[in-house]
Amino acid sequence: MSSMPRIQAEDAGRLVLRVAVGGLMAFHGLHKARHGVDGIAGMLTAHGLPAALAYGALVGEVLAPIGLVLGVATRTSAALVAVTMLFAVGLAHPQDVWSTSARTGAYALELQALYLLAALSIVALGPGRLALHPRG
Repeated sequence: MSSMPRIQAEDAGRLVLRVAVGGLMAFHGLHKARHGVDGIAGMLTAHGLPAALAYGALVGEVLAPIGLVLGVATRTSAALVAVTMLFAVGLAHPQDVWSTSARTGAYALELQALYLLAALSIVALGPGRLALHPRG
């Protein structure tokens, strides 16, 4: 019998969740990395916050997703994604928090909510053994 542990379904599920959240969030970050964070800076200053916080979007949408996919500083990375989603809702979608789509009846912020809740799930579950740093 091999001394390597069998891959558990829970570990595979955690990997899928990490790759889904990190991989899909990275598209948002790559867009901001290529086109800048001026739009976010404008929203921040409109709310009386420093424009420099806009660079936090790059942390939450580029660095944190890389951490999730690789399984490095996983809980911290997931928490950063969750905070990023709270900022996204608060800055860009506050009017939609209690709204549904008139066309489909779906929650207006279902994508943001899905990212937020999935990231919080990763914070609670941890990375699993299929990660570069499985304890983290």
